[in-house]
Amino acid sequence: MKLTEGQQKFIISWGSLGSQWGINKTMAQIHGLFIITNKPLCTDDIMEGLQISRGNVNMNVRTLIDWGMVYKEHILGERKEFYIGEKDMWLIMKRVMKVRK
Repeated sequence: MKLTEGQQKFIISWGSLGSQWGINKTMAQIHGLFIITNKPLCTDDIMEGLQISRGNVNMNVRTLIDWGMVYKEHILGERKEFYIGEKDMWLIMKRVMKVRK
């Protein structure tokens, strides 16, 4: 997955913003990637886009799923697990506040 310079800047900024909320920077960057992506992503897509390890992706995606900010998406004929991210900013803020409370 090739990211444009603007997309990279957004992901870095979203990661920094997440750190200010008390959220893991990498977790926020993964969620930022979901915000700018219109298609479901698999672990390999996330690893390639953010240049992070499989373990790091799996751990943070599971946390995002638990928080209700990422959902599994089943694609017919695919064996990989795919994910989509919540894009409703109001809902995202409510969930972050609830978890961080």
